[in-house]
Amino acid sequence: MRKEKFFQFYGIIAILMALSFLIILAYTIGSKGLPGFFQTYINASFDISQEYVDPENTGDEEVIKKGRYRKVFKEGVINIFPEAADNRASYRQASKIFSKGVSYQLRNMVLENNDLIGTKINIEVLASSEIDQLHKGNIDRNLPENLRPVSDWQLKSYDQLIQQGLIKTKFNVNFFTKGDSRNPEEAGILGALVGSALTLLITLVLSFPLGVATAIYLEEFAPKNKLTDIIEININNLAAVPSIVFGLLGLAVILNIFGIPRSIPLAGGLVLTLMTLPTVIISSRASLRSVPPSIREAALGIGASKQQAVFHHVVPSAAPGMFTGTIIGMAQALGETAPLLMMGMVAFIVEVPQSIMDPATVLPAQVYLWADSPERGFEEKTSAAIMTLVVFLIVMNSLAVYCRKKLEKKW
Repeated sequence: MRKEKFFQFYGIIAILMALSFLIILAYTIGSKGLPGFFQTYINASFDISQEYVDPENTGDEEVIKKGRYRKVFKEGVINIFPEAADNRASYRQASKIFSKGVSYQLRNMVLENNDLIGTKINIEVLASSEIDQLHKGNIDRNLPENLRPVSDWQLKSYDQLIQQGLIKTKFNVNFFTKGDSRNPEEAGILGALVGSALTLLITLVLSFPLGVATAIYLEEFAPKNKLTDIIEININNLAAVPSIVFGLLGLAVILNIFGIPRSIPLAGGLVLTLMTLPTVIISSRASLRSVPPSIREAALGIGASKQQAVFHHVVPSAAPGMFTGTIIGMAQALGETAPLLMMGMVAFIVEVPQSIMDPATVLPAQVYLWADSPERGFEEKTSAAIMTLVVFLIVMNSLAVYCRKKLEKKW
């Protein structure tokens, strides 16, 4: 009795320690990641002069695309900071208050609506990462000028913008609607999300039918001999193999032998299929074993063949468990990084992939890339991406639990 109480006490202590570590991890990531979902914007006016954009008034898209938008941006900056008009050093510091992508934003707006040419527009543009961090309180204003990324002139100009009500913080929509960027304030996860979706689609299309078919054969039709015993042992061993080994296998076979290009969802999906197959096979076999023998015997007793008994009665009864195992396997594949690093899916990809043959990255690899970046702005972006990945994993695992509870049959 006393030993049982000690055992219960140690179990409670272990659970409390695990919960405390989980809370610390969630708080650390959450406190750093929440600011990443918000971005600082500056309200500014820009004169879209026809002289800079389309001097000949051709209306040609190629001419408009090559317009002098940096000049438009410069005049907008000088309009806010007149003291920068005749001082190149002051203008250089003033321009660094804004994101480097403002001129491209102006170009895209004019390309979408040519009627803006010759007008003055008032829009909200992204502040630079340094000003964004200053506005969020992540930069100590009391540090000497040479120890902080924001100069005294920029601090004074920032205070001026605050007094004029030109700076505001908004939800960072670009984080979910744009691809990666070298500028932290412009970086988003859309490319990584689409890359993950395409990679998981390949994994699902290949691993589910192959895994279920293998499980049905081994459990229902395969003869019980040494060969099937060896196959079963190898499947169980593959489920415990580190994921980096599958990456090395994919590098040697998928890339070198079959010549599939690097950094594409097809290559990533193939290597994740190899990694997910053992999980799907094991869970599907367990689900088939859980079906009572009486169902097989009843089907055979009324004249059904072995194939009819399996495919018309046993497999439909085991389907909920198969779906659950597949979803868990997909969730595991979504969080994998090591095998995809070996397949080259850790490259800097700006464009959002449109097909399984386009260069892409995935969400875990995007986290790895941002975590390796020295800019302060990428720190909160990294935590925000981790939070997004965790949300997807929670949703997928919750879906697996829901499917199991909703579809399972109690015998």
